[in-house]
Amino acid sequence: MARFGRIDTLVNNAGIFIAKPFIQYTEADYAAILGVNIAGFIHMTQLVVAEMEKQGSGHVVQITTSFVDHAIAGVPSVLASLTKGSLNGATKSLAIEYAKRGIRVNAVALGIIKTPMHPPETHEALAKLHPVGRMGEISDIVDAILYLESASFVTGEILHVDGGQSAGH
Repeated sequence: MARFGRIDTLVNNAGIFIAKPFIQYTEADYAAILGVNIAGFIHMTQLVVAEMEKQGSGHVVQITTSFVDHAIAGVPSVLASLTKGSLNGATKSLAIEYAKRGIRVNAVALGIIKTPMHPPETHEALAKLHPVGRMGEISDIVDAILYLESASFVTGEILHVDGGQSAGH
């Protein structure tokens, strides 16, 4: 606020993913995922929305996962689905709560994206999990966020950027 005087967009991009069978999750796993995926979202979004409310405009985008709606056999994702699914629900709720105040709220639900989280030796197998036959690129996510940023009539949307994963297999 001191530097720019306003906040136009918040992208809640922080998140962690721990792929383990459900009964192998530990209290530490649960605390870590909840702390980043949920608590981080709540604290940051509350602060930013308060500023956006004062200026009468803004846009909040959550980064979630298509695993919420479309689990994949062999990719255990219960805690990611639990927390990112909560963000999907919060996205819709906040979109309605703040629509008349000029604040839009959307989410981008990702497939598997080529980032340092995934070692290169896993890329071939991970690419096969998407109907398009490749992993997503960071630029695919940036393009989706920029689309939502310019789409002034879109709020409450969960935009799947997942190489067709959400369409089925």
